[in-house]
Amino acid sequence: MAKSGPFGTLAKLRDRPIPDQRPVLKKVRGYRAYKLELSDTRANEPLVDARNSGLAGVSFYAISRNPPYYSAVPGATPQIRLRQGVVERLQLVNARLAEIELEVYIFDGWRPRAVQKYFHGTWMPRELRKRNPKLTPDQLRQETERYWAAPTSDPMSPAPHATGGAVDLTLRWRETGEHLWMGSIFDDASPIARADHFERRSAGAFAFSDEEARANRRLLHWLMREQGFAPNPGEWWHFSYGELMWAKLTNAPHAFYGLCEK
Repeated sequence: MAKSGPFGTLAKLRDRPIPDQRPVLKKVRGYRAYKLELSDTRANEPLVDARNSGLAGVSFYAISRNPPYYSAVPGATPQIRLRQGVVERLQLVNARLAEIELEVYIFDGWRPRAVQKYFHGTWMPRELRKRNPKLTPDQLRQETERYWAAPTSDPMSPAPHATGGAVDLTLRWRETGEHLWMGSIFDDASPIARADHFERRSAGAFAFSDEEARANRRLLHWLMREQGFAPNPGEWWHFSYGELMWAKLTNAPHAFYGLCEK
């Protein structure tokens, strides 16, 4: 049967609101203290290059056309590495998207410690100080860690992207490569990044751009949820599986993806 409209049977996901993320933001606190069980057989899944498995993307931190940075980040790798189980789930998302000629487009997966350290310790604090020089050290740390997790120092408490279980992505049309409008650039470290940002706009703030962003964020959110991913409530592009944030948000008995050194 022919699809109805450009989004076919997936149009219903664009109409399904993302729930209020305030309770989720509260729940995510302290996730790095959640239980990690490295004896789980899935803990040994390899890191694989997602593009070798038919997934599209670019290593965002390894290129220079990457607003708001506009430079390659020290230590970034050109590969997009993810755990095998994450790649398999993304392939299932793509299978759902194939009917309407969309696909996932990845910005980042496994992240070297040097990249995490740069953003957490240098780039984000510098940008915050520009905007508010009066931030105390504790306030600066709290604001920074809204968007950039501290680099891993304890192997039982790894940062999400250090595990290969976290992925940053969007959706794009296969034929043209044009990304769906999500209402902000990737890595927009501000309140607009919240997954439910456009759900909370008042009726008097109507704009076609906002409605399009809301519908597309919904589509991405629910497609990823269908395949077992946990959305990061503060970043519309960030989803995880198998690592500590995922385990806490899904009430799993434990996480099973630990630190990957390479």
